[in-house]
Amino acid sequence: MGRAAGIVSLVLGTLVIGLLMTSQRWRASDRRSAAAEITQARQTADGVKLQQAAFAVEQFHALNGTYTASSLGGLGVRLARADASSYCLESGTGATLAHVAGPGGSPAPGACQ
Repeated sequence: MGRAAGIVSLVLGTLVIGLLMTSQRWRASDRRSAAAEITQARQTADGVKLQQAAFAVEQFHALNGTYTASSLGGLGVRLARADASSYCLESGTGATLAHVAGPGGSPAPGACQ
């Protein structure tokens, strides 16, 4: 009976070590996948902020007849340029930097031109 318990313990220990070693590989790929999903979520959030800011700038234009001196009201978006007939908004940094050139533009990657 003592030998059987020893062999069972040895087999179970080997199985546990094997499971722990394979789970480490899954964790590394999960981290990469999570990082990609976080980057995508940031890009989506920046796109939404840009659309909200573009709406605010269009409201300003409707009231004042110009995009110059538009206020973004703390939306976390930069007004890169604005004149009487057009504007460009930027949001994010680095790989998540996006812009909207308006009027009528949609979010696109990169900085304003």
